Formats: sequence, structure tokens, C-alpha cells
Amino acid sequence: MSDYPIHSNLFTWPTSNPVLLGGCCPHCGEISFPAQSSCRNCSRNDSNVIELGNKGLLWTWTIQSFLPKPPYMRDETAETFKPYGVGYVEMPAGIRIESRLLIADPNKLQIGMPMKLVIEKFSPNDQGGHNLCFAFDSLENSQWT
Repeated sequence: MSDYPIHSNLFTWPTSNPVLLGGCCPHCGEISFPAQSSCRNCSRNDSNVIELGNKGLLWTWTIQSFLPKPPYMRDETAETFKPYGVGYVEMPAGIRIESRLLIADPNKLQIGMPMKLVIEKFSPNDQGGHNLCFAFDSLENSQWT
């Protein structure tokens, strides 16, 4: 396989049902994303990697109508760029994840709508495959149930 996550500890991979990974501090209970060993709340260095799941609720959103800056650029140019949704998805653990949304039509986005994790190709990699990133789509549009 030559497709890899853009960073470790973002999501489980490879799998047919990926989930986001977070960190949970065993001392204060602080949950972070992405998973990391140090706690941003109490500064201890022994947080555990936990699964945050693959479904959540859209907490807020906007449509990005300008080309992103590095390192978030893809192989788009000003001529090929298409606006896309960006939002915060609240996961069952209570943490809100900032993410690209696969919906760019503001008439189809609603605060509180159910969302589902999707793994997508982000950019080519040196192994002849792709770097993978996560995004969210509406639960009704999703290929997984």
C-alpha cells in the first residue's frame, strides 16, 4: 500500500471503518486532537491514545472561497480552485474537530446535522501513492452506515 495518513495519530489506517484518534489524560481527563502524549491542561506527559469515533454533529461551519495557504494547499491553482466547506464537528466525547467538509453548498449545511468521517486523498507522496487526510460529509451522503 502506498497511501498513508498525512500524520500519525490522526485516524486509524488501514481499515474499512476508520475512526479519529485523540489523546486522553489519565490525571485530569482532558481530551485532545490529534492524539499527543502531553496534556495541554495539566502538562503531564502520559496521555493515552483513544478512539474518538467516526460520527459527530456539525457545530458550526463556513464556506472557504479562497485558495488555502501551505501546508494546506493541494495541487489546485487559482483557476481550478473550487470553494469548500470548513466546519467544527462535535464528537461524542465532547471535543470539537476542525475539518474540511465535503459539502460546499451553504443550503445543504445546517448546525446540528449528523456528520460522518471520510478519508480522502490529499496530495501525492514519494511512494507513488497519496497522503491521506480526513474530512466530514453528511451522514446521509456517506458510504458507511
